[in-house]
Amino acid sequence: MQPNEPECPDPIIINEAQLILAEKRTSLAAMRTGIAVFALPMSVLSLLIVTSKFYNVVHVIHFIVPLVLLNLGLVALGSYLVIRAVIHIRHYDRLMKSLKSKHSKVAEFID
Repeated sequence: MQPNEPECPDPIIINEAQLILAEKRTSLAAMRTGIAVFALPMSVLSLLIVTSKFYNVVHVIHFIVPLVLLNLGLVALGSYLVIRAVIHIRHYDRLMKSLKSKHSKVAEFID
């Protein structure tokens, strides 16, 4: 043990690393969800563009306006989820880096 390394039992250090990695996995799942939510409006709009020759936009404008508003909401939600997940992932990476720098025993197991 190095002289400036704090006294802490090994299982607690490992559990702390596992907790940080579990939180990072949760943020990655939120990012995956955000990407899926973000992709849904693009697929709906591409379907509307492909089928646009079968309808007149003026006759279905009362359907298209709410759909576009809903799609904008989904894009905003997906963007929020992805940005929030990226911020959290970077935070957990910094926590893991500080944990590895404090405890050399953990650093050899974590890449």
